[in-house]
Order: sequence, then C-alpha cells, then structure tokens
Amino acid sequence: MELAAEQRGEILVVRAMDDRIDAAGAIQFKDQMRELTLAACPRVVLDMSRVAFLDSSGLGAVVAVMKALGPDRKLELASLTTTVQKVFRLTRMDSVFTIHDQVPEDLRQAD
Repeated sequence: MELAAEQRGEILVVRAMDDRIDAAGAIQFKDQMRELTLAACPRVVLDMSRVAFLDSSGLGAVVAVMKALGPDRKLELASLTTTVQKVFRLTRMDSVFTIHDQVPEDLRQAD
C-alpha cells in the first residue's frame, strides 16, 4: 500500500496511490496512516480518487484510522469512486465521515 502525504497548513492531505484497500493491504494501510498522522494536524483529508475497490477489511481500516485520530482530530474523505461510494452508502458510513466530491482546490497535490 502506497500513500503520499502533503501538509497544507493545519490540514494533512493523504493520497491513496493503490487501486485497492482490501484484506491484503489493510494492516499496512493502517500502519502507514498512523505513521503519517503522528503530527497533530486537526484535519486529515484522505484522497481516494485512485481506489477502485474497498472491501470490509479496507473499510474497517479506514474506520480504525478515524478512531486512532481521536475525538479532537478529524478524518475526511475525498474523491470516492462510484464503487467505493456505494460501500460507504450501504454501510451507512457516509453519515459518519465528511465526504467531499473532490479534494478542495486549495488542498490538491500535484500529480
């Protein structure tokens, strides 16, 4: 699982570079996110534009990252593909996370 991160003021933008967050990579995803979010940024935006598949283990990993940030820090999601959006909607996790259609323009990373 490859992640790219960029600090933008008090916001950390993390881009998932792989097309899957599944059972095979969920632990690695959680570990890398934990390492990237050690700095106390109040907001973390996870850009999932490249993620075409998310299974229950992947969803659990995203939820675990949110919980690991604690109550004073926020994990927001951005650029969910249609398939991943369905997973969040069907599990009602779309009501738990702030989900942006795309990474806000002023927070986007260069490709």
